[in-house]
Amino acid sequence: MRIRHAEPADIEIVVDFNARLAEESEGLQLDRARLRAGVEAVLRDKARGFYLIAESDGATQGQLALTFEWSDWRNGMFWWLQSVYVRPESRRQGVLRALYHRVLELAADNGICGVRLYVEKHNVSAQEAYRRLGLARAVFHMYEVDFVLERGHGE
Repeated sequence: MRIRHAEPADIEIVVDFNARLAEESEGLQLDRARLRAGVEAVLRDKARGFYLIAESDGATQGQLALTFEWSDWRNGMFWWLQSVYVRPESRRQGVLRALYHRVLELAADNGICGVRLYVEKHNVSAQEAYRRLGLARAVFHMYEVDFVLERGHGE
């Protein structure tokens, strides 16, 4: 398994994986033009974040994005795992584990104070995968106002 930083040439696969993720995890059909512009923004501007790509046998097997949150309490940066997607046929084969271990290596190299992620509350398989990696449920509830995507926020 090779883990590398995404490049502009990876835009089609990253857009496709993000669209699949939204459909599979939340039943959302994303606006492809908006999604493509969002992926391009990250690929062009490292201050927004970056993507990691997992490859094996010459094919992209999975991806994740990392974005940043400054913590004044810790005087350090958190990395947020986002857009985590592994091809269905590649799941439970170590792709997510390889991506996550690369994140931990990079975080250690860059003095990152912690790694966080959010997961859709009904996506039990993803929650279990993250627990197996050693991530723990946070003490926080997440609240939002979303001006782009409309969806119910009921329990």
